[in-house]
Amino acid sequence: MQLEDINLLDRDVFTKGVPHEWFTYLREHAPVWFHPEPDGPGFWVITKYADVVAVGRDAATYSSDQKRGGVVMLEGRPEDYQFEQGGNLMLTMDAPEHTRYRKLVNRGFTPRQMRMLEPHIRELTNRILDDVIERGECDFVVDVAAELPLQVIAEMLGVPHEDRHKVFEWSNRMIGSEDPEYSVSAEEVQAAQVEMFMYANELAKERRENPRDDIVTALLNAEVDGDRLSEMDFNLFFLLLAVAGNETTRNSISHGVRAFCEHPDQYRKLVADPSLAKSATEEVVRWASPVMYFRRNVTRDTELRGQRIRAGDKVSIWYISANRDEEVFDDPFRFDITRHPNEHVGFGGGGPHHCLGANLARMEITVLLEEMARRIPTIELVDEPAPLRSNFIAGIKHMNVAFPPGPRELS
Repeated sequence: MQLEDINLLDRDVFTKGVPHEWFTYLREHAPVWFHPEPDGPGFWVITKYADVVAVGRDAATYSSDQKRGGVVMLEGRPEDYQFEQGGNLMLTMDAPEHTRYRKLVNRGFTPRQMRMLEPHIRELTNRILDDVIERGECDFVVDVAAELPLQVIAEMLGVPHEDRHKVFEWSNRMIGSEDPEYSVSAEEVQAAQVEMFMYANELAKERRENPRDDIVTALLNAEVDGDRLSEMDFNLFFLLLAVAGNETTRNSISHGVRAFCEHPDQYRKLVADPSLAKSATEEVVRWASPVMYFRRNVTRDTELRGQRIRAGDKVSIWYISANRDEEVFDDPFRFDITRHPNEHVGFGGGGPHHCLGANLARMEITVLLEEMARRIPTIELVDEPAPLRSNFIAGIKHMNVAFPPGPRELS
């Protein structure tokens, strides 16, 4: 292999699976590599664990600010995707604004809030399993992996159960996926955003009139240094939760169950000892790395591993590669639910943008694995899963599985 063979902009390569051979080659031969770009200035590719963590924690040098280019698109220049939303999207902010805003929204993700949710997440999980267990087969992505985070997020945000698929549909449209199955026009993406904002506005209005002991009320009432969430701030946070809290957990679960199907010894281990669900959750997130990279934008000339990186350059930090770094993980391509230590960067590796919902995602995955271990003794793939066409989200669209039929448990 040569560097010229590597093209991380080729989405079609990712439909065959994550090109781990490319990342393995880069970690060994070019851990800080400048990737050419056909119609743009090019971007840096960071693949080693230590560098991914260092860049993620150095927000002063490596900015997330939307005005500099944001965190998602690798191609083009900042001016190609400027947008004015009139509010604060936490994902594309730097300190000190990010710090202040994060303190505000943290009020909705306290350990107490998470503990309150756990019994209900378990009930939701068993209701979802009830809907498939008598059949002995299902499309695990659509029927289980998508349903659980969707129902939890809907519950947290006070979205009625019957409206949850609106959130799912808005999320899919707004991601503007480059997968043909989900592709939509720019106008449809915009329309989805407007519809979601209108829905969030109505929800906020209802909670102000009828406050509850829930995350929406906590967010609307939160105050730090005299700051409160504006209407658009709340809309954008609703959007972030609905999209990020839905997609990432869905794909972690899907990849995790695929890994269990492909490594049945690990599933047998979990069934024999469901207390392994917590360590299994960490391995599932490491294995899945549902957000493969985030972009950062260089604010000042710097250097990394001898490479001179200039102000204005684009940098991509590849979590999917860091989580397979041979210097950090023993036998990184082995799926091992007892792996310890397992300091993966599936939630961002610390720093200011460490995943706000990490503990919620952990709880959802752990509860699901515990209940699957209790109710589904074996599980296997029926056919080859269908990957998402994306170099950003490590997604699975469909995955048909079979398991021994079992009884419903809830009415």
